[in-house]
Amino acid sequence: MTDAPSEKPAMPVPAPPERRTTGSLGRRMIGVASLWILILLIGGGAALDRVLTNAVTNNFDSSLEYVLYAMIRTAEIDPTGEVRFVEPLGDQRFLEPYSGMYWQISGRGHEPFPSRSLWDRQLDFDRPTKDDEVHIFDSTEFSGELLRVAERDVVLPGSDVRWRFQVAQDRKSLDEQIRTLRRTLVRSFAILGIGLIIMAALQTLYGLWPLRRIQSSIAQMRRGTRNRVTVPLPNEVMPMVDELNALLAHNELQAEEARRHAGNLAHALKTPLTVVTNAAASNAPDINETVMREASTMRRHIDHHLARARAVGRRVSGQSRAVAAQSVDAVLRAVGRLYPDVRLDSDGPRDVAVQVERQDLDEMLGNVIENAAKYGGGSVFVTTRVEAGFVEIVTEDDGQGIAPADRIRLFDRGARLDTEKPGTGLGLAIVRDVAQIYGGSVTLEDSEDLGGLLVRLRLPLAVQESDD
Repeated sequence: MTDAPSEKPAMPVPAPPERRTTGSLGRRMIGVASLWILILLIGGGAALDRVLTNAVTNNFDSSLEYVLYAMIRTAEIDPTGEVRFVEPLGDQRFLEPYSGMYWQISGRGHEPFPSRSLWDRQLDFDRPTKDDEVHIFDSTEFSGELLRVAERDVVLPGSDVRWRFQVAQDRKSLDEQIRTLRRTLVRSFAILGIGLIIMAALQTLYGLWPLRRIQSSIAQMRRGTRNRVTVPLPNEVMPMVDELNALLAHNELQAEEARRHAGNLAHALKTPLTVVTNAAASNAPDINETVMREASTMRRHIDHHLARARAVGRRVSGQSRAVAAQSVDAVLRAVGRLYPDVRLDSDGPRDVAVQVERQDLDEMLGNVIENAAKYGGGSVFVTTRVEAGFVEIVTEDDGQGIAPADRIRLFDRGARLDTEKPGTGLGLAIVRDVAQIYGGSVTLEDSEDLGGLLVRLRLPLAVQESDD
């Protein structure tokens, strides 16, 4: 009896990435707006309450002053030295006991002259004063009745006595006006605050609505019903949408480039594999040479596409940066060890950087400078300079140069003009492809100074890093 084959354990399903948020943007905006509205309404309400309360109180006090001056105008000294009114005051409340409206005239050495409304009470007149101005204050001298008192000391003609004229009124009506005013203010400001908060909420929802449209468009792109965000959006959101569409286009270009390279590699390997297969099937006598030759061809194609793939991957990282002088020096040292009889020199600024990964820059310069040392006449000179947002690394040699008709052919994969020296023929093709991936270029020209070939490698200038 044989054991049943054991089942392979199921591959664990990766957990979705933890979703980290900083809270609701809408609630944050509504909360800030509500807090600011409350602060403004409370501050404005307090200020308005103070202004209106003072206005009502001043109006109340003005009526007391009016009665006080009316008393002074109609008062005179009778033959017995007492105060009397030439004409009675017109307010009937002064005649009704405990009506809440009172007056009194007092002088030292004389009995107070009160209104009938005081009945069996009298106002306190022992408070000292320093001037003859009108003084208005609150008084609790009557139990259960808060008074608002206006008083002034006056010396009447025909008398040496300082008579104190006093008018008092119950504050009940004044306090009721203030309470009514404050109730109206609180209700009005509460309604205003609620309305403003609702308006802020509606404004926030309306203002953030374009983000929901972007979310809907992205969901449609994920489902495959559209490939771009094309809905009309406000001006403030469009820059972000443009960047998103540009990123999508960039990703599509990357995917298309990957598919194209995979197809090119498959097509390039198809022919050598067919040759090897046919040779093996027919037992060809030169099968060893055939396999070696076709394997070398396949290796060239694989090296070429791997170089492009590495360059594309590094470019996508978005942080590519390399100092040109450092790469030039490193490559010159390496080439100098391979070709000790070749004189290698360089010139140019030491702090210029390019938007290229250091490994890719070394690979491009290594191909260019090694070719110059290998095929030149014994002298190689490398110059670095900045030109209109680009860094030009110019490599010159004193060899025989290359005819203009042959220069374009040199960029073909496997193309070699000198077959006597070892090589794969991929150098300049790799340099061209990697430079184009980073947005640069490479051109071949005649060297005016050395008389040989001039290779102009042009790469984007890297932004200067700040110290922050």
